[in-house]
Amino acid sequence: MKYDDTLVTCSEVPDELSLCINITGCPIHCPHCHSKWLWGDGGTELTNEELDKLIKKNDGITCVCFMGGDQDPKYVEQLAKHVKDKHKPLKVGWYSGANNFYEDVDYYQFNFVKIGPYIEAYGGLNNEETNQRFYEISETSPITLGGNVKGYDRTYKFWR
Repeated sequence: MKYDDTLVTCSEVPDELSLCINITGCPIHCPHCHSKWLWGDGGTELTNEELDKLIKKNDGITCVCFMGGDQDPKYVEQLAKHVKDKHKPLKVGWYSGANNFYEDVDYYQFNFVKIGPYIEAYGGLNNEETNQRFYEISETSPITLGGNVKGYDRTYKFWR
């Protein structure tokens, strides 16, 4: 898996200062995608060692957010586990373009997950009509989000 670039932002994960890592090789190919350059396979290999360097270089972040990675969800899970194991107390987010939760992914390695492809007619997370959902993952939640994943819908945090 490769990444193209990174950005530190307050907007992708509410209440967090997130290191967002833009992963290339996106298989979703949403019509009207604003990040078409991420469809290709270019960039730098995103290994645990590279991830450690990016985290060290961005002191002060509170979250690492993987933007994409749907071509290998299990690898994104492994990267999330690495962050949780080696870089406590950082939180971990994942922006997936999948319509639903992947059955074989341990979502409890993530604190936050966005699912859903971008559909122009519904807009992004900041639109109350969006098809995309932003979840806080929590094993102790009484709410089942899909499959065996529990948590809370926090999409409303993007609405003004």
